[in-house]
Amino acid sequence: MKTLEGTMTGRQSETRGVSRRAAMAGLGGLGGAALLSSCSGAGGGTTGGGGGGGGDAKSISVIMVNNPQMIDLQKLTADNFTKDTGITVNYTVLPENDVRDKISQEFSSQAGQYDVASISNYEVPFYSKLGWLAPLDDFISGDSAFGQDDILAPLATALTGEDGKVYAEPFYGESSFLMYRKDIFESKGLQMPEKPTWQEIADFAAQLDGAAPNMKGIALRGQPGWGQVFAPLTTVVNTFGGTWFDENWNAQVNAPEFVEATKFYVDLVRAHGEPGAPQAGFTECLNGMTQSQVAMWYDATSAAGSLDATGSPVAGKMGYVAAPVNKTDSSGWLYTWAWGVQKASKKQEDAWKFISWASSQKYEELVGSKVGWASVPAGKRNSTYENTEYQQSAAPFYKATQDAINAADPSNPGVQKRPAAGIQFVAVPEFANLGTQVSQGVSSAIAGQTTVEKALDDGQALAEKQVSEVYKS
Repeated sequence: MKTLEGTMTGRQSETRGVSRRAAMAGLGGLGGAALLSSCSGAGGGTTGGGGGGGGDAKSISVIMVNNPQMIDLQKLTADNFTKDTGITVNYTVLPENDVRDKISQEFSSQAGQYDVASISNYEVPFYSKLGWLAPLDDFISGDSAFGQDDILAPLATALTGEDGKVYAEPFYGESSFLMYRKDIFESKGLQMPEKPTWQEIADFAAQLDGAAPNMKGIALRGQPGWGQVFAPLTTVVNTFGGTWFDENWNAQVNAPEFVEATKFYVDLVRAHGEPGAPQAGFTECLNGMTQSQVAMWYDATSAAGSLDATGSPVAGKMGYVAAPVNKTDSSGWLYTWAWGVQKASKKQEDAWKFISWASSQKYEELVGSKVGWASVPAGKRNSTYENTEYQQSAAPFYKATQDAINAADPSNPGVQKRPAAGIQFVAVPEFANLGTQVSQGVSSAIAGQTTVEKALDDGQALAEKQVSEVYKS
């Protein structure tokens, strides 16, 4: 399998030093304001097994997002991990906006209530720099069965700190691509390119409105949040030649390229997008695709496991191609939900046992046998893509997912140099609050309540105040 050895080499050196003052200032908006930050925020209940690092010596507390893959994990724990190790896992399971708020509060205070948390490659650089995460290197070196070398290179590098130590292990990884209904395209006599441009996608969307009863041409997120509307939109900005900041931390939010990309996105979703687009996030778009309400969808590669899962109404009807581009060769994002251990945890050894199980090849095989191979938390191990059972079950999308992850380059996602790594985010703590505030205006523009120009002029002022002056000072 092709990997991107060295693609993200020097990632932390490109991410300018984050002072404790700057990091804490940014984290003030990281939780509640951040909304859904990942690309795969499938919804569900907010129930969990309760928090707390207390209890007997053979228990740990895990706080995690309520994505489908995590719900499967919760169901499989007692009969497998606990049975084999004697370690009880007390889960707290929350939606992404709530879980990020809770984790940022917990880890910043180092209260030790939770031993393990689901964090992402967005948090790892500054969580590790601030001393909130326990390094995992000693556990990794003492656990030959884990297979650290099997982890996809882009993810392994993304979860490594400035000091070269590993601070988290991926549960699953993802990029982004264009999903479409092959049968609908065939019925309209249309042919999807393997590497489409955004203009081609817009042209298709116009032709696909009404291709089936109540069907719209495309689904695109419009819900406010730095990881909702701005997850896909920032990749569009990148490929249109824009950026949040230039290499000297000068804000570029109302620069012509950023405006052009945002207007293109807003106009496309207003003209041919799903109903209720201003409040549509990952979950709503996934439901729309599953229920044949849209013909195309640009979003996370992890969505394919749900679309082509056994019992899905659209299983076998889906096609998957590279993220659309304009001025760049590729434009897919890179993201991973990963497991980090709180530095204050008194149960780090047992916490590692949980991580080494939940992120293992063995766990993927368990999910394959119990839930179905299309549902495994993939996108993190080379061995997954060499597994014939997985290849057969995930045949419609596994190669496209693999290619998208390997093509992602967080250190160089656009046409100009960046001051910090990141494709669909800027890897500094302040971005969570900034991106969410700017997203409110973009969602209002999708709703027809303001203009893109007004939203981005306001965003420029926020970017200069909240980030530029911090990193340029």
